[in-house]
Amino acid sequence: MNRANGLTGIRALLAATGILTVAIALPAAAETDPKAVIVTYADIALAGYEDALATAKALDQATEALIANPSAETLAAAREAWKAARIPYQQTEVYRFGNAIVDDWEGRVNAWPLDEGLIDYVDPAYGTESDENTLYTANVIANPSIEINGEKVDASVITPEFLSGTLQEAGDIEANVATGYHAIEFLLWGQDLNGTGPGAGNRPHTDFDKANCTGGNCERRAEYLAAATDLLVADLEEMVANWGADGEARKGLVEGDPKVGISTILTGMGSLSYGELAGERMKLGLLLHDPEEEHDCFSDNTHISHLYDAVGIRNVYHGSYTRVDGSKVEGPSVSDLVKEVDAAVDTELSGKLDVTVTAMEAIKARADGGEAYDQQIGEGNEEGNATVQAAIDGLVDQTKSIERAVAALKLDAIDFEGSDSLDAPDKVFQ
Repeated sequence: MNRANGLTGIRALLAATGILTVAIALPAAAETDPKAVIVTYADIALAGYEDALATAKALDQATEALIANPSAETLAAAREAWKAARIPYQQTEVYRFGNAIVDDWEGRVNAWPLDEGLIDYVDPAYGTESDENTLYTANVIANPSIEINGEKVDASVITPEFLSGTLQEAGDIEANVATGYHAIEFLLWGQDLNGTGPGAGNRPHTDFDKANCTGGNCERRAEYLAAATDLLVADLEEMVANWGADGEARKGLVEGDPKVGISTILTGMGSLSYGELAGERMKLGLLLHDPEEEHDCFSDNTHISHLYDAVGIRNVYHGSYTRVDGSKVEGPSVSDLVKEVDAAVDTELSGKLDVTVTAMEAIKARADGGEAYDQQIGEGNEEGNATVQAAIDGLVDQTKSIERAVAALKLDAIDFEGSDSLDAPDKVFQ
């Protein structure tokens, strides 16, 4: 028997006999449990970092093949492995803001921009010194001894420990990026000397060929690349553990105040949307028309990194992540919570997240058609500039709806990451 029809019949019978005095109601639909939403969030983090780790291991293997047998083919394979590794990692960036354990760690794996002269040889146009950085052209690959803060440092053996413990942010200067994806990117591509013209970095495979060495110091360059990729794997293993069943990041959220946990999710969404991606990574470069301000500036892979940042924001809102192998991790979501209290806000935010991803896909389509991101932000490229600006506008607009979701859930107001590029653009030119 249909339960609803059965209850209707019972009501009629009781009413007819005069027994029914209190209305009988069907049980309400169960509300979404905020803790279940936080578990989904943690599960997606774990899956994302596991995928980032797996693709980093593939990159490590590809770089080992390049070092063992330098050729145009092994270099191309290592570059493709690097690009593949960026896709899952970028989808985890939404976890950075709000999660101190991620934010404190992030600089080890994704810091940018970097003064690449710290690591290896650079074009003469790069210059020889910087008022802000005494290690601007230290070139550790060419120099087995360098000076940091007036003290000589032994750099004769390049190990993961040397990179992370001594060279990374040497002299307390953030531009001294010695580890992570972008240091590896520079080693695989070299400088992009094309400005806002076509072409990416073009390091020859012979830069790793000890028998036919170009660029000098091929053995140390290979040593640096091996250490950097090994370190990336180790760093990602650490973050996978943090989101595992007994991991500190997971337990801190799941065992904490659910309101704080939901606020953490929305903090990551809003801060990456607004200050970091729309502002520092996109609007700044567009204002200056400067290819040095693009995220993946050596490889011309920026369109992919920006796209998957936007996808990552959408993932955590909807509680759904598609893994590298095509399987899905999904469950109760912030969208479910918002929908229960204000369906209009959920519809609005969901729609804007889609609009932003579509705008990022338009940037990617131009890049796939031969116009790289650094060309799109070039001065005088009105169509390219407009395409990038549309994505920035989408990110700013969706942030307003994230703020509305915070209000709908009656959470304390959140101060999202800001950016002078958006909030005070005149300062950019001072």
